Amino acid sequence: MVDTCGADTQSDSCKDMLRGYLSGQLSSSYHTEAFRHEFRKFINIVDKKMKTWKEEIKSKPVILGKNKSIVYTRWGKKSCPSNAELVYSGFMGGSSHTHTGAAVDSLCLPRDPQWGIHNDRTGTAKNYVYGTEYEIYHFSKHIDKLVKHDVPCVVCLVENRSILTTFPARTTCYKGWSLEYDGYLIAGNYAHPAGTMFRCLDKHPDSLHGGSDRRSGSLIYPVEARCGSLKCPPYVHGRELACVVCSKE
Repeated sequence: MVDTCGADTQSDSCKDMLRGYLSGQLSSSYHTEAFRHEFRKFINIVDKKMKTWKEEIKSKPVILGKNKSIVYTRWGKKSCPSNAELVYSGFMGGSSHTHTGAAVDSLCLPRDPQWGIHNDRTGTAKNYVYGTEYEIYHFSKHIDKLVKHDVPCVVCLVENRSILTTFPARTTCYKGWSLEYDGYLIAGNYAHPAGTMFRCLDKHPDSLHGGSDRRSGSLIYPVEARCGSLKCPPYVHGRELACVVCSKE
């Protein structure tokens, strides 16, 4: 008898035989025995394919989900926390505090810059980036010593995390969040023409070696509360704001 179930292209014939068997059309013993023979062959083919499929599954790594990770900048430090991997360390940079066309964002400039097409002549049809200096007075003995010093930064990677945020006016993370680092809120001076962004400066900041001369490029100051539209309490007029950088899986 022709092998009606030995290949995928003949599967319809096998289905027809099964329908005939179940409906009683294959009444003779010859047809019944032929069906049983072909059905056993079909089962053997299925078993072989299942074994092959199982072997292929075993040989391939099972990926339950992609590893999640976050990258953040730790302002004022040269090293990452113990739970984080160092991506690079560098210099905090930004626009001049006197420029009305300043870029508001800060940069963590790497110690090993690479250059594309460039023109070393200075000009006015450009923007500029400067190193950032501490301008923090009457704050703490350690931080006060850093006035006029240049600010370092470091970029860190943490695995098994998917969300990162900075909580202002906090010294601890909210429940369910993990602390990356804590410190004090900083920004440019309110009276300077250049706009800036709020950043979280590490509470134990470092300084760059040899960077203690005042050059007055990009400057950072502590941020304090001002009552009025800001509710006091809970805030206190004139009190500097803390901050925490927190992550979550």
